[in-house]
Amino acid sequence: MAVAGGLGRPGRPTRGNKQMQKTINNVKITVICGFITILVLRGTVGIDFLSFGGGGGGEAAADAQVFEDIERILREIRSDSEPDEDDQLAGAASGNSSTAVRVEEEMRNYTLGPSITRWNAQRRQWMSQNPGFPSLDALGKPKILLVTGSPPGPCDNPAGDHYLLKSTKNKIDYCRIHGIEIVHNMAHLDRELSGYWSKLPLLRRLMLSHPEVEWVWWMDSDAIFTDMAFELPLARYVASNLVIHGYEDLLWKQRSWIALNTGSFLLRNCQWSMELLDAWAPMGPKGSVREAAGKVLTASLTGRPAFEADDQSALIHLLLTQKERWMEKVYVENKYFLHGFWAGLVDRYEEMMEKHHPGLGDERWPFVTHFVGCKPCGSYGDYPVEQCLGGMERAFNFADNQVLRLYGFRHRSLASPKVKSVANRTATPLEAKEAALNMTTKIET
Repeated sequence: MAVAGGLGRPGRPTRGNKQMQKTINNVKITVICGFITILVLRGTVGIDFLSFGGGGGGEAAADAQVFEDIERILREIRSDSEPDEDDQLAGAASGNSSTAVRVEEEMRNYTLGPSITRWNAQRRQWMSQNPGFPSLDALGKPKILLVTGSPPGPCDNPAGDHYLLKSTKNKIDYCRIHGIEIVHNMAHLDRELSGYWSKLPLLRRLMLSHPEVEWVWWMDSDAIFTDMAFELPLARYVASNLVIHGYEDLLWKQRSWIALNTGSFLLRNCQWSMELLDAWAPMGPKGSVREAAGKVLTASLTGRPAFEADDQSALIHLLLTQKERWMEKVYVENKYFLHGFWAGLVDRYEEMMEKHHPGLGDERWPFVTHFVGCKPCGSYGDYPVEQCLGGMERAFNFADNQVLRLYGFRHRSLASPKVKSVANRTATPLEAKEAALNMTTKIET
């Protein structure tokens, strides 16, 4: 996932303390192995080293408890002994020159696939030969494909699957209202580009497979539409190929690693975008390449912690170091919330409902609420899971009220999935349809 709003990491022990800890762990293992040997001897020759009383059943239970405790301690020692992130980065830094050369060569040689040339002309030719796949929607607007995804397996936290479902339902609702096509991906298309990098090969494949689509819109699974009436101002982006939420002063003056957010962005289906993806991806292959690239990004960008390369930092670094090559076609958007950091929004929804109405898209009624730092599907995160899930429930219901009112219902509260009727049933429902379709009217509080 892309990161915003600041990301703190806990302090790590010094390298001397780590060495002492490893020595202590080795001593522990030696003692425990000796203890296990005694237990084995006891079972073999019938000598009771641990007790002098009888009771075979009690002895068996005690033995089982001992072995369980030993296994637990060994698991803890293995966990403590595993090299952490800093060890891995230090190992990459202290490697010989041949390792550095190999990593640089891997980055230089990595590609997302065969080089694509003349893609704009190929698209035009294909669409002229396939009129059944128009590039405009029913209202004459450029066709958009919204893309999101989730892991192929179940979540570590069972509640995470429930909120992934709600997030997907939310995106389907928005796309249905605005005539946008949607793809939800659960497959890893490139084994080297895992995690937050997996979006790059997916975007490339979708553009090649859907030449009729003008814009491919990536949206993280932890981002929720919270203004169902707001429409993208596509006319503003006629001369742009990448539209991404961010702040130019953070980008150019501060070189901040959170100057842009790759949790929600639009990429035009064109040759320029193919070349951008090719230039963006080489820092992404997992392992030594991603770790070495992470050191480069931490040194290049302000405020970035030391960790492996992520797609957001890599894009910012690319734009900073190759400004002339790319920035002319990049639109940095902040007039509305293409990405809105959740922590400052979810507690203000009732106030927004009292004072404003959908269709604004900005701080008055955020277009997208993005749960950066929450990992509802995983076993870790930067915020307490209860806080994240509670915020997601409020965001979903805040958006869902804008959908349910088309049918005469709303949630009893933003914290509850239960609904109540807010419109009288009528024998002439079509008379009220026009009013219901006006999604920019205020929501009942």
